Amino acid sequence: MNIQIFGKAKCFDTKKAERYFKERRIKVQNIDLLRYGMSVKEFDSVKSAVGGFENMIDTNSKAYANSTIAYLAYESDKEKKLFENPELMKTPIVRNGRKATIGYCPDVWKKWEEEEKATK
Repeated sequence: MNIQIFGKAKCFDTKKAERYFKERRIKVQNIDLLRYGMSVKEFDSVKSAVGGFENMIDTNSKAYANSTIAYLAYESDKEKKLFENPELMKTPIVRNGRKATIGYCPDVWKKWEEEEKATK
């Protein structure tokens, strides 16, 4: 498995996701979302895996409350704003190739492990 965890340093769920993979001795690449963000291809991959950029927006965050993203008229403008402001994204974002999850999703990650074992 090729796991990438995009997270925030102070995010409790990000720490739980890191611990989940560490306990199973699965190598991960941790990426500080606020410091490094995502590439366009990574963003597009996650967006398509989770059913659209709307599912990536953390509507409960302070950043969202202080942002104008909710008031933008065009979807393309909202998507651009989200990409340029990673603090608006829910975390952790866990990628496994073209698959991705948002938030703490151990049931999905377990399925990824089982699929990996089945292909070996």
